[in-house]
Amino acid sequence: MVDLKRAVFLDRDGVVNRAPLIEGLPHSPRSVRELEIMPGVREAVSILLDFNYEIVVVTNQPDISRGLLQNDELDKIHKEISSQTGIKHFFFCIHDNQHRCACRKPKPGMLIYAALELNLSLERSFLVGDRRKDIQAGQEAGCQCFFIDYEYPEKLPDQPFYRVASLLEAAVLITENQNAK
Repeated sequence: MVDLKRAVFLDRDGVVNRAPLIEGLPHSPRSVRELEIMPGVREAVSILLDFNYEIVVVTNQPDISRGLLQNDELDKIHKEISSQTGIKHFFFCIHDNQHRCACRKPKPGMLIYAALELNLSLERSFLVGDRRKDIQAGQEAGCQCFFIDYEYPEKLPDQPFYRVASLLEAAVLITENQNAK
């Protein structure tokens, strides 16, 4: 029997990197030039890695299917995030809402696929996100969830979740309570 690892799943835009706001809602940077890593992310990743968590980015990237972002630019963005933070695993969905795929958050498909690919225990893992759909995906996958509330003009996630100010705060809480799920 394979010993399943623990993970911390991270939404990308708004958690790992600053998300440009358009009409009050976060969007993805479309080039490496627009990429800005959020304060405390490098430290948070380091803390989580020291506690043997796999760090896995799970991100909706519909700008690819909308023709606003090319796959090679997305790869460059992820390589830059990796070089600046030490994050190695990136799972992304390029579909838009009308595609109704299983991988686009709020569905848990990306987390389930990552768990299978990386031998992860979803029940012993966490998700950190800044939108309702992130938290819903984590909850459906069986993860404990941390919500960074930027007070976007949209409905809040359903409980249960922990409200935090940053990924760094979530990392400290996760590692302080090693007996959590």
